[in-house]
Amino acid sequence: MKTAEFTDGTDPILNGLRTLYASRGYTHYKMNKFEEYDLYAGNKDFLISDSVITFTDGTGKLLALKPDVTLSIVKNTPDTVNGTKKLWYNENVYRVAKGSRSFREIMQVGLECIGSVDGVCVREVLSLALNSLKTVGGACVLSVSHLGILNELMDSLGIPDAERPALLGLIGEKNLHELGSALDRLGVGKEKADLLLSLPVLRGSTEEILASLNEALHGLVSKGTLSEFTSVLGGLAGEKEIVIDFTVVSDLHYYSGFVFKGYVEGIPASVLSGGQYDRLMRKMGKRAGAIGFAVYLDLIGQYQKSTTAFDADVLLLYDASSSAAAVCAEADRLVADGKSVRTASVVPEGLSFRETVTMREGKVI
Repeated sequence: MKTAEFTDGTDPILNGLRTLYASRGYTHYKMNKFEEYDLYAGNKDFLISDSVITFTDGTGKLLALKPDVTLSIVKNTPDTVNGTKKLWYNENVYRVAKGSRSFREIMQVGLECIGSVDGVCVREVLSLALNSLKTVGGACVLSVSHLGILNELMDSLGIPDAERPALLGLIGEKNLHELGSALDRLGVGKEKADLLLSLPVLRGSTEEILASLNEALHGLVSKGTLSEFTSVLGGLAGEKEIVIDFTVVSDLHYYSGFVFKGYVEGIPASVLSGGQYDRLMRKMGKRAGAIGFAVYLDLIGQYQKSTTAFDADVLLLYDASSSAAAVCAEADRLVADGKSVRTASVVPEGLSFRETVTMREGKVI
């Protein structure tokens, strides 16, 4: 199993996220490394990877190194519908990383809002998700969808529950040809089919899309669901980095309302993912609502490592005639000038440097 590698640049991000979440009253949640394996075995579809490291403890109980944080928080947080628990975490999870076949220890940070989740909670979480992306740095986009709208529209179109996961997959892929064929096979009329086909390719400002959705979905989606979507996103319309994107989809067995993904410039995958997972709460015997998200620091760390041109600013090469005091003094001088320094008696293999400084007999040549 490999341990996730983070560049120095990840530490300010982690510290910035901690400060951000604490500033809105989210309390730090610390958990054990282990959970009973049954927790994950019964919810594998919820996990990013269904590979889990297991072992048997001294009592014969099958345990697992946790591959996910949300499931552990839901299991261990008391159920309540009066008020909310607002928690943030930074925890190591253990799973097969994307594009890898080996297990990795991955640092994950995020937050959960559990309890009586209302529009204020949802808007706050979306705002914190956006500000999390801004903390990572660079241009960013938070793409927001609503599974309640998609699910109720499919109710109106008479689409059987068993067919919906496949249709959501086609919407997520923007595969309009196959989506149209599937709707035709299911006997959905052209006018209603065109409405569903239009959602994956919505374009325009938040205000324009909300106005057109309310008109187009009137009578097909409940007023309460449309009002929730309009109220929350209408209040965030000034945030130009937030876009409505119905190709953001998640498993209907776990998620119910808002779902979202976050992207930053230069990283070809989402670095943040979240949503309302009320159905997971019901599956685990909880009455409360819940919404949260995770920031994938491993992906950010990999990107930073791959895009950093040099491992250090200066390679300080010294020979046997240079005293330790002279070499360290020169290294300290370079660091005081704002440069990162790697001292070595031979050129390190596989590393790159902005410049090389050589010392002979204790002097720079």
